[in-house]
Amino acid sequence: HVQLVESGGGSVQAGGSLRLSCAASGDTGDYNYMAWFRQAPGKEREGVAVARTTGPDTYYAHSVKGRFTISRDNRKNTVYLQMDSLVPDDTAMYYCAAGWVTVMTPDRALANRSYKYWGQGTQVTVS
Repeated sequence: HVQLVESGGGSVQAGGSLRLSCAASGDTGDYNYMAWFRQAPGKEREGVAVARTTGPDTYYAHSVKGRFTISRDNRKNTVYLQMDSLVPDDTAMYYCAAGWVTVMTPDRALANRSYKYWGQGTQVTVS
């Protein structure tokens, strides 16, 4: 089993930045991709950014490409989401996820079903 704990959320003005962190513990050999998803009130949870833990592959949702950057520190079993140029539409609960995918595609990368483990979420509010 894998436990994921997010941190770094908060309130920020439009145009500002935040950095989210997700620390993994437990059976860290049970996943090869880590991802960030978000869910705004009344909307479905959507994939934001994905990173392969065993290689350089990354995937981004079109809405955040060029503004958000996902990175990882395998020594700390931690993945980060640097969010710049934030806009009010970025307001959501942000969730960290981890899963094992043998053959990744862009569609699979941003799909909820690709991930087995989920964190509790951290709120991001942009005004």
